[in-house]
Amino acid sequence: MPNKLTFTVPTEYDGVNALNFLRSYCKLSSRMITRLKREKDGILMDGKILRTIDTVSAGKEVIIRLIDEKIGIEPVEGKLDILYEDDYILIVNKPYSMPVHPVKQHQSDTLANIVAYYAQNSGKEFTFRAINRLDKDTSGIVFIAKDRYTANAVKFALNKTYFAVCSGIINENGTVNAPIALKKDSKMVREVTPDGAESITHYKVLAKGEDCTLVSLVLETGRTHQIRCHMAYLGHPLEGDDLYGGRLDKIQRQALHCGKLDFVHPITKRPITVTAPIPDDMKNISQEIKSVIEQGSFL
Repeated sequence: MPNKLTFTVPTEYDGVNALNFLRSYCKLSSRMITRLKREKDGILMDGKILRTIDTVSAGKEVIIRLIDEKIGIEPVEGKLDILYEDDYILIVNKPYSMPVHPVKQHQSDTLANIVAYYAQNSGKEFTFRAINRLDKDTSGIVFIAKDRYTANAVKFALNKTYFAVCSGIINENGTVNAPIALKKDSKMVREVTPDGAESITHYKVLAKGEDCTLVSLVLETGRTHQIRCHMAYLGHPLEGDDLYGGRLDKIQRQALHCGKLDFVHPITKRPITVTAPIPDDMKNISQEIKSVIEQGSFL
């Protein structure tokens, strides 16, 4: 992993205050700037210390030192389905039944453990920073930033498309704009309630089975269990999602998959699209849906 980033000051930033340049052009958080100021050679312009009160000059090179702290995660050998990787980013396809982060009940069987092993054995150790977090039983794309700068730069810039198989027939595309909050007397279940946080989900019908519907979903907000809660609110809970009223006769986990990711690379500025195929347990819920998925035209 590189230990520094280099930015050439563009003409439109000539004479701009360094703090503004670092925030708006380099996309550094205030926290990272504060930390870099304390580091030896943390921020340089043409080889000299750049203070936040200085101004930057067009054509000059501003060098940012990448600082990384090691977080202790036990490396555990396991299968890693890598969809994209470079010096700054690792994107993987997470299987269902695997947690993303270690928790009390899962200390060594998580995606973080497997990535830690992969990083250690590839000689490119980095701190595990999953930018999007999937429930244990939700499959699909997880974006992992290899350094703090990349994590901050893409935090709100990932455009994700989810795919779900819902109970019942949905005839039209639509949007759910309904606030969500933790259900009273529950530590996990969410519900639509007037005093909840704003939550907006857009869904599109892709295929219909005999008694179920394949939909794609895009979120404007990222609330916990948002898709699961909103589709149940519509009367179409996800197949296999018994927590929100879904049926268990065709699949034993919520039929939800993060299958597409669009973003602009924070370093190269290139647009990138990554896809992950919908797994067999979701395809096999309905023969009609399976046929549409295998054509793959909606990805």
